[in-house]
Amino acid sequence: MLHTSPGLIDAIRSRFAHVDACPFQGPRIFFENAGGALTLNSVVETSAKFAAIPDNQGRDNIASHALVDIINTAKADLSVFMNAATGQFFVGESGTELLFRMIRTACVNAPKGSKVIGSSIEHPASRSAAHRWAEIAGLHYVNVQHDGETGLVTADDYRAAMTPDVNVATIVHASPVTGMGMDVAAIARAIRDISPDCFIIVDGIQHAAHGQLDIDSYGVDGYAISPYKVFSRHGYGVAWISDRLTALPHDQLIDAPSEGWEFGTRDTGSYATMSDVVAYFDWLGAQVSEETDRRARIEAAGRAIHAYETHLTDAMINGTGNLPGLRDMDHITILAGADNPAREGLVSIVVRDTPSAQVVTRLNQEGIRTHIRKADHYSGNVLTPLGLSDCIRISLCHYNTEQEVAQLLTVLNEMAG
Repeated sequence: MLHTSPGLIDAIRSRFAHVDACPFQGPRIFFENAGGALTLNSVVETSAKFAAIPDNQGRDNIASHALVDIINTAKADLSVFMNAATGQFFVGESGTELLFRMIRTACVNAPKGSKVIGSSIEHPASRSAAHRWAEIAGLHYVNVQHDGETGLVTADDYRAAMTPDVNVATIVHASPVTGMGMDVAAIARAIRDISPDCFIIVDGIQHAAHGQLDIDSYGVDGYAISPYKVFSRHGYGVAWISDRLTALPHDQLIDAPSEGWEFGTRDTGSYATMSDVVAYFDWLGAQVSEETDRRARIEAAGRAIHAYETHLTDAMINGTGNLPGLRDMDHITILAGADNPAREGLVSIVVRDTPSAQVVTRLNQEGIRTHIRKADHYSGNVLTPLGLSDCIRISLCHYNTEQEVAQLLTVLNEMAG
């Protein structure tokens, strides 16, 4: 377990840029990981290296051949990292843009009058795309209502709304507002039990940093992540699509290879930095297990990350040392409940009689970075049914420490008055 290995936590933290200090603010605790995780030092170095290379892919010269090899290596690394034996990986503008593209393609190829299904817990990236392209393609959108008390949508919830004419489905792997993880494989099975050929597209953006990625076990057709939320950098997204989604007619250049989904010359550095991320998970797996197989080490890293982040959120909720936890502070309310096994490294709260913006400002003044979520086009689908105008999102990753949690609890406890 990571929390019993302080030397390992130090080694982990040493691999990330700005782990304990902001270049603008100075010393700070970073609990804004759901807005974008810390960046690996190796990613910073790789980004600078490739930013300086003038050559493009697809040319007949040594540098161009090397760039193609680096891209192919990164795609192979991603297939191990996300356990995808078939299909293909490609990069785009962002995770959101890639979700739109996959959902658009599935919708415009669906029979007119058929249905698109999704849930109310989803991020607007997938919900907006599904609503927009269902309307344009002459499809009917079916909403599956999530449980506001648990912050979850389940396979049974989807099953109750399913009919054989559902041709496109969207699933969010984890909510960036509640932090709850959905059982994607079970939901996909419930969908396919009733509509076997449905195209299923998953938003994995919030989930990717917090545990296992195992595409072969999900039975889906599309999966998107945002690399800046899984230890890489801004400026691109990564998608995996199944062979059957690859084969659908889609936006592409005239007479281009039919399997191609990328537009223009992509940044080789973006692919290379994903290899850095995979190498980091591989390294961590070797620290927490005796596994010799690369995929097995990555799985071990995922289990260790999930267990440690659960330890940190438990400390936040139940208290650590002599400090009371969030559940013991009468002025604090925890969204989706104090005891929720679906939680993935995120606790959202409201403070009684104190606007969330004021709480975030106070924490910032104490060097603790968090974020406000408002009942707007990003989070209103989750907060409005709870009667909340906003909340404070405290999001962590496995490089955070119990001491950082204690400092957060100290400040929040002082706000009781």
